Amino acid sequence: MESAKETASNVAASAKSGMDKTKATVQEKVERMTTHTPVEKDMATQRKQEKIDQAELNKQAARQHNAAAKQQSTTTTTSTTGDTTNTTTVPLQRHGMAGHLHGRVDEAAVGSHPHQHGS
Repeated sequence: MESAKETASNVAASAKSGMDKTKATVQEKVERMTTHTPVEKDMATQRKQEKIDQAELNKQAARQHNAAAKQQSTTTTTSTTGDTTNTTTVPLQRHGMAGHLHGRVDEAAVGSHPHQHGS
């Protein structure tokens, strides 16, 4: 399941990167048509290249974040009661594109294990 989420997030990051690169190219073409000096035309090309480079960096950062989120997709919580230890694996939930991860402890799951008290 996490692999599919990672793949979908990577596809979205690639699509956004592609759109940003296309936008930079179109902006450069418009600027080159409206400018008159070779210096202004060169500046437009430099701005385009900077935007393309930034889009690629953003895509790579998103891919790294998605891989890290996949690795941290589950966490283990431990609760000790009496003579027994109950361990529950709880999935972390991702909220939004920023990739904020939030874990939660399911009290019903932790408390549902039978407890042994002095046999």
